[in-house]
Amino acid sequence: MRPFARLFAFLLCLFAAPAFAQSVPGTDDVTQRATPPLTTDKENLWLLDLSDGGRVTIWLRPDVAPKMVERIKMLTRQHFYDGLAFHRVIDGFMAQGGDPKGDGTGGSTLPNVPSEFNYLPHVRGAVSAARADDPNSANSQFFIVFQPKLSLDKKYTVFGRVIDGMQYVDAIQRGEPPADPTKIVHAYIAADNPPAYTPAPAPAPVTLGAPVTLPGGESAGTAAPKKAVAPARKTAPAKKAPARK
Repeated sequence: MRPFARLFAFLLCLFAAPAFAQSVPGTDDVTQRATPPLTTDKENLWLLDLSDGGRVTIWLRPDVAPKMVERIKMLTRQHFYDGLAFHRVIDGFMAQGGDPKGDGTGGSTLPNVPSEFNYLPHVRGAVSAARADDPNSANSQFFIVFQPKLSLDKKYTVFGRVIDGMQYVDAIQRGEPPADPTKIVHAYIAADNPPAYTPAPAPAPVTLGAPVTLPGGESAGTAAPKKAVAPARKTAPAKKAPARK
């Protein structure tokens, strides 16, 4: 009977395996994937108004990263991201922001978010949760991918993708940190009916101060122009009188 018992146990494991795979979060089984929200669903559109001149629209994916999306929405509605800089920007790779300290070591006062590694790839425009060495250390920081970096797949939590305004992401100042970092002026969830994007005001003109008195009693910038002097007219040489004989 033992051979039949072993065969029965093997068949039981074989048929139970798919059920186990279906219960694992982030499974690659297409038939078990949750339905993503529509790209017109304002509750899942994250708007970032950048100091480089435009608004970036990010499609959030609660179907694959519900905890991270919930964190993003909560912090955004607390105005946590307003004024924060992109502190680490590597050309051809990604732009990282969301750190109140501005050096990559900061985060919010909320607990860290567990990893939600999923099937979404780190392609151009992907938005992923930044973290430390601990896979469960994501908090408030995120990065936007410039060029595909598929080696990060299933190692970081992708929770959204840029669907409009990628040109403003491309314009983010590079550096670690940048000398003049690009900032998030305001962050919104589209469902909250934010105002239209308003460009940052132009800097005030530079004041030169009071005129400087130059030697001779005249002030710089106020001296009257000198009158043009006509060139002296040349006098024809006098003719000599003819000598008398």
